This record gives sequence, C-alpha cells and structure tokens, in this order.
Amino acid sequence: MIPTIALVGRPNVGKSTLFNRLTKTRDAIVANFAGLTRDRKFGDAEFEGKRFIVVDTGGISGNEAGIDTAMAEQSLLAIEESDIVFFMVDCRDGLTAADQQIAEHIRSLGKTTYLVANKVDGLNPDVAAAPFYEIGLGEITPIAAAHGRGIRPLMEEVLADFPVYEPEAEDESRGIKMAIVGRPNVGKSTLVNRMLGEDRVVVFDMPGTTRDSIYIDYERDGKPYTIIDTAGVRRRKNVKLTVEKFSIVKALQAMGDAHVAILVLDASEGVVDQDLHLMGHAIESGRAIVVALNKWDGLEEDHKQYVKTELERRLRFVDFADLHFISALHGTGVGNLYKSVERAYKAATEKYSTNFLTRVLEFAVSTHQPPLVRGRRIKLRYAHAGGHNPPVIVIHGNQTNEVPTHYVRYLEKAFRKALDLQGTPVKIEFRSGDNPFAGRKNKLAVRQKTGKRRLAPSASSKKNR
Repeated sequence: MIPTIALVGRPNVGKSTLFNRLTKTRDAIVANFAGLTRDRKFGDAEFEGKRFIVVDTGGISGNEAGIDTAMAEQSLLAIEESDIVFFMVDCRDGLTAADQQIAEHIRSLGKTTYLVANKVDGLNPDVAAAPFYEIGLGEITPIAAAHGRGIRPLMEEVLADFPVYEPEAEDESRGIKMAIVGRPNVGKSTLVNRMLGEDRVVVFDMPGTTRDSIYIDYERDGKPYTIIDTAGVRRRKNVKLTVEKFSIVKALQAMGDAHVAILVLDASEGVVDQDLHLMGHAIESGRAIVVALNKWDGLEEDHKQYVKTELERRLRFVDFADLHFISALHGTGVGNLYKSVERAYKAATEKYSTNFLTRVLEFAVSTHQPPLVRGRRIKLRYAHAGGHNPPVIVIHGNQTNEVPTHYVRYLEKAFRKALDLQGTPVKIEFRSGDNPFAGRKNKLAVRQKTGKRRLAPSASSKKNR
C-alpha cells in the first residue's frame, strides 16, 4: 500500500514548502501570504525507494468565515482520508489557541500523527519546540522545511514499516488529462465537482477561489481520467497580486500539460476578449479543445439567440472545436462533454502513415494547385507525420518557404477534413529539398572563371588505352 500523508496546520506554517521539498517539485505555490493554499493538492513522492502521496491543505485558523469555512472543511476532509498526519506548527509564533483546536480534532480521529515543528533555522531546536509538548501529541520533530533540515530523519521514522515500492507493468497513459480553464467565476470548480460527482474542490461565489492547479485522477465507465481544476485567468492589467500572477502561470502550464482543454465560458456575459485570448493560447500550445458555455439555464430566449450569434461571429478561428451549452450547477449537458473529449483526444493522438498523408496531399494539390512564385510553380511532393497532440504534418517540396498563408490554411482544412480532426488544431511544417543541379552550376562557374575546359581525348590516347 502506498501511504498518504496529509500536511495540516494553521496558515503560513510552511506546509506548501514541505510539500515541494517532499515531492521535489514546485507544484505548490509558496509565498509569505496567509491562506495561500485553498484546496487539497496531491503530489507523488519517493524516499529511498518508498513511494507515498503527499496532500497539501489550506490553513485552519479556528475563526473561519465565508470562504475560509470551505477551506477548513477541505483540510479536515484531508485528515480523514489520509493514513498519516503531519501536524505542522511554527516555532517562531509559538503555541497558539488554533494549534490546540486542531490538535483536539486530530486526537478525536485517532490518526497516526507526527507533530512537526517548522522554522527552527537559527534557533535552538529543543528550546523552540518545548512549548508544543503541551499539545500532548507525543514527541516533536523539529525541521526547517525551507532548507531541508531534519526532513530525512523524519521520513526514515515515518516510512520505516512500509516496503520499498516494486514497479509493476503500468499503462503508458493514466487516461485523458482534461484541464478546466476559463476566466474567474465562470463555474470551473462547480463543473469539476459535477464531473466527479462529489464536492472535491472549493466552490465559493467569489472570483479567484482556485489558486493552484489541482490534479485529480478518477474513473468513469471503467475509463481513467485526470481532471485539472485551474485558477481563473484574468486580463493582465487586472492582475495585481503577485500570488495571482503565479496562479495564472500555473493555469497556463496545466493547459500545456493536458491532453484536452475544456474552455468554460459564462453564457450570461457572452464571449469577451479574455475568452478569445485564452482560446488563442490553447491553440498556440496545440491543445485539443472543447468549449463549454456554462450557466445556460435560466437565460431568456432573446439573450440565448444573441449569444449564439456572437459565438458564430467571434469563434470562427476555433470552428473545429465542439461547443456545448451546459449548466454545471444543475448538471444539464455536462455528460455530453465526455464524448467530445474522447473524440478530440483521439483526433489529437491518432497516428497516420506516410503513404496515406501523401495521398491526401496529392488530392489537395490536384484540386487546388499551389501558386506561381517568380514564374515557377511551388511543388509539394510528399507528406509524413511529424508528431501528435497536436497532429504535425511535414510536407516536402521545392520553394516551400514561399508558400503563402492562404494556401497553408487551405492545406490545414484539407487535412482536417480528410483525417476527421475534430476538436484539435493541426500544424503544417514545410521542408525544401536540395536543388540537384546546384553543385553542377557551381562547378561550371569555377571552370569558366579559371579558363579550364574538359578536352576530348586525342586519337593517340585512345590508341594507348
């Protein structure tokens, strides 16, 4: 069994720093800012051949109100789901009333708990940790998560009874990874919870609730999926907090890590410029795309017709993506997203033979020939696959650097139609072949410059031979 370790404690005691140290990543956002982590964040970790799962949680202050209540509920749920609890306290702040409240809750659950006293750098560990014996959770392990001090003996003790992980034959893919992206407060976390069938991520009626990108593995109808709930992406001029800037970067990184991006729009607001920017980034990163227009229920018919007209006008550049009208809150149309996700993933990852792609190219060229450049016709000879997710088609020929943009678009549409590439962008790359006469021309120029000629063999030389 791979154990699960939950990191819990008050805000800003160093839970995310320890999470990054254990997972050897920077997946958790770290800053001197209380309440930064708001959802359970899972990470795979390994120590001396022993694998375990780390869960980063939001801080519990003891006086939660509003969104903090939902954050605390997520943290308490993480404690219940875990095998081991790292109860983290801050040596520089000393023992607080909130620490004692958390300790009482942990004791009531009977979980295996390690009291971890963080931020002992520059302090006498024994003196700094002494006040926390009052909590009554046994021995205290002093650490400095930011510098890695004290973590090795802690993990040796925690994992002593767990076996070394023996890798087994695993599938190459853990399933389709879907990134749920969109502007703040369009209903991304609500959609995640609806697709999962449980209240897995914090949902609160306030923009910017999700700050980290949350990866969640699950199964549906026997098929594995990974859903990624991302932070809302705002226009750059509206981003003021440094913390939120990091969240946006992580949301865009999550999109690049996903197989399919589900772009969530707010039907009540229609299509705004930031939606278009986000779609453009998805296309540039080569992600397969499914568009979900949320909050469709309850709109008046006149407004629905207006939104449809705007979609047709402004989303022409992403006309290859399936469009769904949904209500994440009530579940209307949410199940239909999976069919489009499967279709887009298949189109993005399908592999094609050189022979087949070349036949598609020949048909496209015969239907509409490339233009003339300086009196010479551009020649496109054959095509082969250059990659997938997104599909990359490499076309070889002459003067390919002169192919105009409008003809490239024509080829993209021709390949998209022939290959049924619904839901994914396609990239065309060109390769120009060497001119077989280039070397001969250069040799001829050298001979003419030096005055040398190749003379016909004389009669005497023929006789000697």
